[in-house]
Amino acid sequence: MTDLGAPGGAETPSAGSRVLTVPNVISALRLALVPVFAVLLAQEQDGWALAVLAISGASDWLDGMLARRLGQQSRLGELLDPAADRLFIVVTLVALTARDVVPPGLLVAVVGRDLILAVVLAILMARHVGPLPVHFVGKAGTFALLYAFPLLLLARWDNGIGLAAGVVGWAFAWWGMGLYWLAGAVYVRQAVGELRRGPVTA
Repeated sequence: MTDLGAPGGAETPSAGSRVLTVPNVISALRLALVPVFAVLLAQEQDGWALAVLAISGASDWLDGMLARRLGQQSRLGELLDPAADRLFIVVTLVALTARDVVPPGLLVAVVGRDLILAVVLAILMARHVGPLPVHFVGKAGTFALLYAFPLLLLARWDNGIGLAAGVVGWAFAWWGMGLYWLAGAVYVRQAVGELRRGPVTA
């Protein structure tokens, strides 16, 4: 449908198809912080790494809030936001595994779950089905893991703060992992249902 109010009768892009929006710019900048975060962790600059992670968390809240307030929700934003979360989680896990802070099995569990869902997503796209909505359990699991890993970094401090951070951090890590896999199971179940139903035709 043509928007008669637009100059020259040009079509106005729908909200979901917008690319250059304030929330998307913030999400892109957040994604650009991932390699900075990785370098800081590799150099064991944990204080600066935690500062970058805090900025990332604040930007995650900010872009979501602005998207709702400004009516600038978009499909690109829905992709950038979880992509940044996944990358921060994987980068942190790789660094913590290399430094013997967490067991390798934790890294395998997270990456394995994401690889399974990547295959499921590829099948959905090949069948022109989806994308499926993000389940709140997945958001809760991601939230828990993003809070767990900074605490596990603090757990390396040889004092009371480090001890408390370790207890709380591992609690977040195991709860987050359980929710992460539960969300994966929910996603696979939804995907199977959608594949049986087939693509929606106009």
